[in-house]
Amino acid sequence: MNDAVPQAADRESDTAADTGAPQDGPAGPAPLGVPRTPTGNAEVDAHVERLADADHLTTDGHLEVYEDVHRGLRDALTALDTRPGPPPAQGHRS
Repeated sequence: MNDAVPQAADRESDTAADTGAPQDGPAGPAPLGVPRTPTGNAEVDAHVERLADADHLTTDGHLEVYEDVHRGLRDALTALDTRPGPPPAQGHRS
């Protein structure tokens, strides 16, 4: 009669798998938990929120997100310079 009794080595490997013990290899992507405070400008806020996309990518994917956000923020700043403002004040001579 051979009752299947788990050996110590079997119990250790089962325990490591059950507890989520670290395994060989790099860890997967994880959010950094950096808060993003709204600026009040919808366009800028949308670009800043795009940074959250990097939380789900491996490091080699971050550059594309950062460049995209940088480009969008730069364009938003450039647009501020091109918007028509109040007409320049004219000096009145009598």
